[in-house]
This record gives sequence, structure tokens and C-alpha cells, in this order.
Amino acid sequence: MIRALQWLSIALMWGFALSLMVLVPWLVVVAARWHDALNWSLAISLVMLPVYLTVAGVLTYVFVGLQRGRDDRSSP
Repeated sequence: MIRALQWLSIALMWGFALSLMVLVPWLVVVAARWHDALNWSLAISLVMLPVYLTVAGVLTYVFVGLQRGRDDRSSP
């Protein structure tokens, strides 16, 4: 049960990060169309997307590493 919840949390985190990859460019296009603070939209998106992808990647790396470490220690 716990392992399924852990995998669910990883899947939700990547779903959130990937949905931001769709949402943020769309918001930049809307800002460009409405002539509304395009520079700020681009600046925020250029910072936000790599940060979320990096956090998702690091947390997945740590999760997989902990799973591998648990399998190695549990075998006699």
C-alpha cells in the first residue's frame, strides 16, 4: 500500500510538472496576444519551468535511489 502511494505521489508530481509545461507557454501566448506584460511572462516562465522540472527530477532520482538501496539491504 505504501509503495503504491509513493509511486502515486511521483506520478502526480510529474503530471503537475508536465501540465505546467503546457500551461506556461499558453499563458505567454495569451500575454502576447493581449499585449500585457510579455517580458514578465517570459521571465517568469524561463525561471519557473526549469525549477519545477529540476525538483521533479531530483525527487524522482532520490526516490528511485532509496528504492534501490532498500532492495540491496533486504537481500541476505
